[in-house]
Amino acid sequence: MLTIKYFARIRDLAGESERQMDWRAGLTAADVLTSLRGESFRLAEAFSGPVLVAINHEMVGLDSPLNDGDEVAFFPPVTGG
Repeated sequence: MLTIKYFARIRDLAGESERQMDWRAGLTAADVLTSLRGESFRLAEAFSGPVLVAINHEMVGLDSPLNDGDEVAFFPPVTGG
């Protein structure tokens, strides 16, 4: 089982901050993102822009593999001035 967390704009548009998702061998962060985008219009909108991902509190690329029990966090890039 994976714990999926959403932050900032993604959390607001998704209407939730966390959910559980089944894990399977070979799953990557990109696979999770694709699955979430396809679930509903709300999630497609939430993930329509650039997305950063962290696995177990470590920034990673979308091609990173996932293990059972991982926490996967998605959030938009942060900019400042």
